[in-house]
Amino acid sequence: MKRNRGRGPCELRQVFLGPGFVKNAKGSCFVKFGDTHVICAASFDEKVPPFLKNSGAGWVTAEYGMLPCSSSERIEREAAKGKQSGRTMEIQRFISRSLRAAVDLRLLGERQIRIDCDVLQADGGTRTASITGGFVAMHYAIQVLLKTGKIKENPIVGNIAAISCGVCNGEELLDLDYQEDSTAEVDANFVMNDKFDIIEIQMTAERKPFSVPTLNKLTEFAQQGIETLIKMQKDVVERIA
Repeated sequence: MKRNRGRGPCELRQVFLGPGFVKNAKGSCFVKFGDTHVICAASFDEKVPPFLKNSGAGWVTAEYGMLPCSSSERIEREAAKGKQSGRTMEIQRFISRSLRAAVDLRLLGERQIRIDCDVLQADGGTRTASITGGFVAMHYAIQVLLKTGKIKENPIVGNIAAISCGVCNGEELLDLDYQEDSTAEVDANFVMNDKFDIIEIQMTAERKPFSVPTLNKLTEFAQQGIETLIKMQKDVVERIA
């Protein structure tokens, strides 16, 4: 199929990772995947959820939201409704689980890192962009903890990144934009670390079941995309440090 801007089946959209975007955050990153734009900002609390109290371990959690004009039709603020949607809760749990996989929580001590992911503009892949940019924001927040002596050892065990894949018109594709995602026969999100171990896969047959060879090809596409994203993360971190 012909893709927007002439992309090949296994070609990422134009990706940008801009750290230090939010002045008051402990760490931040402005991430763009084509026309999907997300601000990821990290902060921390000197306390943990009750179930971790006196455990000596820390926690990483994320909050996610789409701003009213991030989509073609205005999205009502969830604060105005008085509750989060099921979609929002599912996405922020997904982001949280993914980011925790990058950290040895015992080395954080009893403190919590929060990653706020705010979608400025949505064109598909907002959750995977949030994970990829959220890792960069978390990295910088942890550097603050190290520099101030609040922790003695870097708890990051390795980079993580995420990317979407899918099947559109019978063809496997990497990094779906909204037009592709909204009509996909198979929709998938992959999270991997820098060893290409799989942290999580969200994958659904939207119309009919898919085959194991399709799963394998999408996994291969995801690995190639995540390899590029992790190289970008490492380049940004090393360049700014």
